Amino acid sequence: MLPVVVVGGLLLVSFYLRTHSLGESLWMDEGLSIGIGSQPLFDIPSVLRVDGSPPLYYMALSIWMDLVGSGPGETQGLSVAIALLSVPGGLWAGWSLFGRRAGLICAALCAVNPFLTNYAQETRMYALMLVLSLLATAAFLHVFAFGRRRYLPLFAVLLALMLYTHNWGLFLAAGLVCALVPCWYVSEVRSSFWRDALIGFGFAGLLYLPWLPTLLHQVQHTGAPWLNPPNFGAPIQISKSLLGGGTPTVALVLAGGSGIAAVIARRVEDKERTAVLAGAVTVLATLAVAWIVSQVSPAWTTRYLGVLLGPMLLLAALGLARAGALGLIALVIILGIWAIPRSYGLENKSNASDLRKAVAPGLSEGDLVVSMQPEQGPLLAYHLEDLGGAPKLRFASPLGPVENDRVMDWTDGYDKMKDATPATKLDPLLDRLPRGGRVLFVYPVTARADDWDAPWTQLVRRRAAQWGAALAADKRFEMVDAVPPNYRRATRIGVRGVLYEKTTTEETG
Repeated sequence: MLPVVVVGGLLLVSFYLRTHSLGESLWMDEGLSIGIGSQPLFDIPSVLRVDGSPPLYYMALSIWMDLVGSGPGETQGLSVAIALLSVPGGLWAGWSLFGRRAGLICAALCAVNPFLTNYAQETRMYALMLVLSLLATAAFLHVFAFGRRRYLPLFAVLLALMLYTHNWGLFLAAGLVCALVPCWYVSEVRSSFWRDALIGFGFAGLLYLPWLPTLLHQVQHTGAPWLNPPNFGAPIQISKSLLGGGTPTVALVLAGGSGIAAVIARRVEDKERTAVLAGAVTVLATLAVAWIVSQVSPAWTTRYLGVLLGPMLLLAALGLARAGALGLIALVIILGIWAIPRSYGLENKSNASDLRKAVAPGLSEGDLVVSMQPEQGPLLAYHLEDLGGAPKLRFASPLGPVENDRVMDWTDGYDKMKDATPATKLDPLLDRLPRGGRVLFVYPVTARADDWDAPWTQLVRRRAAQWGAALAADKRFEMVDAVPPNYRRATRIGVRGVLYEKTTTEETG
């Protein structure tokens, strides 16, 4: 009875924390999610050929929007629901592997973890990525550390779902492959160990095989260098973003680490010790593979590190459970800090809705919206066209006219952006606009140049300045307004806009 009461209380706390800022605002990446999710369900896999992501989350979002709606809070609600599943999921993972105390601790950690709280209130796949990484790691340990072959089908399916959720699932899969080594070393059934590994990973690969041609196309054509290669700051990123800062990290390392050390120090080779070693190898190897790959093809940002959080929380729960009174004291400290609501970063992720409120009355059917950061386009289309009676607008970016204004086409995007001079791309757009037509020129706020130093973002910044100067100098157009009139600082990426009207079709000296 007590576990049921505890889990019920944790779900209530988790629901409160993860709806505290629900629906406050959407930012660029959420606009991409909603745009892709708004496509016909079975068209989504082919649409993603030009995006760069796997389809599972977007197809789930499409079904969710059909049932619930497409508003900010409604779409973010899917992530809330997934995040709540982490509580019973953590209970099962910890309890089934390491006992009742570890299960309750894992459920508590999942209920209030700040990374999960943050992404539970975003229309993105990161909550799903964390939950699947937790469950897939637990199933892996059941099969290969504890020798429970009945979990082999579950492991294969969970790993395949992970691969269909985010491309960093490939790095987790590589980490799990590395974790086979300590499991094999102490396996009691070495004769069948590699056969089981081949079945588990092979079946997951077989399920993933239909997506492989799309993945190869994405790798060749949709990789825009919007990130720099990572340095050696991963521990700081993990501490700050995944573990909620210095104090919880220290508590976890000292208390959880002492419990884990006690397990590892056991002289006899027991299965719990093997599970700890395998879990640690999973985290470290996943991190190492992702870091090495990102040196060649940058794909490293803090939110992607969420794939590590599932196995990390599972190891932390075991460590705290085995640390005795010290573990309970540390748990109270960690939960107390993690449960403090942090809403600032969620309240104004983007000011795109402010821009819409200011400019919508000045736009008419057929007017042109030019987004100088192409990936902002779906968010702008969402705000400008998803209102009742809103006019049908035309959208464009430095990459050219946009055929589907809800999807960002990343195909060879960097090369296209390099060729996007005002003469080759902007002038044809302006020439086709009739007299009296209006252009809303939207550019990202790039006041902090150090946030815009990757190859793609540098080019976006440069093109925005070049195109803005060219449009301002075009004598056929008169400036109508700058929007929004007041800029609320966005915690992610803000936008500003300038509205022009074409007063003549002829160039004047």
